[in-house]
Amino acid sequence: MDTLTETFTEFFKHTEPKLRNALVACYGVEIGTEAASDALAYGWEHWERVQAMDNPIGYLFRVGRSRSRRFRRRPVLPPAGRSNPIPWVEPGLPLALARLSERQRVAVILVQSLDWTYAETAELLGVSVGTVEIHVRRGLHRLRRLLGVMM
Repeated sequence: MDTLTETFTEFFKHTEPKLRNALVACYGVEIGTEAASDALAYGWEHWERVQAMDNPIGYLFRVGRSRSRRFRRRPVLPPAGRSNPIPWVEPGLPLALARLSERQRVAVILVQSLDWTYAETAELLGVSVGTVEIHVRRGLHRLRRLLGVMM
């Protein structure tokens, strides 16, 4: 195996789940998974240039967002649940999440559901940690209001 293949393989192992989760948070399971695949294929095709970037996962996230446009013809709803059992999920949560801005939805899902750090989320989105904190705080506030749960 040559050096480029080895470095991309290592990058892929580390990055693919994060990139897929972030794009699924944006566009739902079908479109998000397809967008992640397209972004990683682009990353492989342009690996010499992409690996030299300061934030390759953030760049590929933006590539995935751009590539997803061709699939987005119907309203996007985040996944209602996963194959692994969860005790209970508020039935109105998917629709409430869909009403958040894209950045709020991604920040809330990555930080609150997938246990990403604010720093990891900020790196992916290409924003500051403070901006992610604001997106999470405002997103959670709006979710509580939409679901009628005030704290």
